[in-house]
Amino acid sequence: MKTLRDLGDVDGKRVLVRVDFNVPLGDGAVADDTRIRAALPTIEELRRRGARLVLVSHLGRPKDREPELSMGPVSERLAELTEAQVTLAPAVIGDEVLALAEDLTPGNILLLENVRYEPGEPKNDPALADALAELADVYVNDAFGAAHRAHASVVGPTRFLPAAAGRVMAREVEVLDGLLHRAKHPFVAVLGGSKVSDKLGVIEALLDRVDTLLIGGGMCFTFLAARGHTIGDSLFEESMVDTCRRLLKSGHDLRIPSDLTVLSPGGAFGAGVAPTGETRQVGPNVPDGWIGLDIGPGTAAEFADVISEARTVLWNGPMGVFEDPRFAAGTRTIAEAIAATKAFTVVGGGDSAAAVADFGVADRIDHVSTGGGASLEYLECGDLPGLSALRESAQA
Repeated sequence: MKTLRDLGDVDGKRVLVRVDFNVPLGDGAVADDTRIRAALPTIEELRRRGARLVLVSHLGRPKDREPELSMGPVSERLAELTEAQVTLAPAVIGDEVLALAEDLTPGNILLLENVRYEPGEPKNDPALADALAELADVYVNDAFGAAHRAHASVVGPTRFLPAAAGRVMAREVEVLDGLLHRAKHPFVAVLGGSKVSDKLGVIEALLDRVDTLLIGGGMCFTFLAARGHTIGDSLFEESMVDTCRRLLKSGHDLRIPSDLTVLSPGGAFGAGVAPTGETRQVGPNVPDGWIGLDIGPGTAAEFADVISEARTVLWNGPMGVFEDPRFAAGTRTIAEAIAATKAFTVVGGGDSAAAVADFGVADRIDHVSTGGGASLEYLECGDLPGLSALRESAQA
């Protein structure tokens, strides 16, 4: 897979860069610019080398070109961060957009409108890919968070243009490939999240690679049920009980909670919700009508002890509903344990990345991934559609 250093001379060339600017918005502005900042090393290197940049990204899941999902606020924030002239295109493709791309001067940036405004994007429409490629001389994919999607802007331009991975993409692959093939042991993985079914593939892939797998979050209750414990009204996938039972009997060191923090029947919980109801710590059995919303303090301490002895740690998924302070202790303990260990530490994107930021330990993590779903799929499959497309272009 080619990287930026393999592109050769890009002075004066138009470079189409697939970035991941799928950022949260609030009151018409970017609420969190982390993903924009992550792309700056690639953008600034290409600008220094005299490239004329055409950037393309998705934002949310538009159904009919909703104006609230326009890239306008992103364009404004990008201009502030780069101090470059950033022009927002009126559309994704078309004659007017092509004219703007052709008129670019070196160092300046054209940001296309939300690529998911085009119905052909998720369908990997060859006509859309061809039209995107017409805007540039070279293609760079730096959107690791979208690399598991075989969408037109992710895989399509590689069929028409010389292609390379940006800095974000190259670093993500380096780190995740290291976990798969060069991890130091003991290797500990911590998985949370809502459903076993969402993470079954990565659980099975990791069990053959890690020394210990620690399970928390909503999916732990299906494992607890498989072991014969009562789970009250906790999140539960009945169809996955037999699978969880098989995994628990596989002979691998797979650990589930021994205690839990639970909420009384009818209690309200979650971010932005007025908290109601009684909370308590219980053993692995949840009383009827109660709901488990975090691992308990004993489990958190046990998991932290395992992490402290590791040489490699991977974490993806919170241990509970950490947005609610009553159920944040488990996730906080794990975040702090990972930050304190001397192991090489990798935190998956999404909620786990938000947790380490919220708890003030992100700067003590060796690598915080920009793509939760993409990182899990890479660990499960060892490849992604966006990466395969880059390699095929490099071989052409």
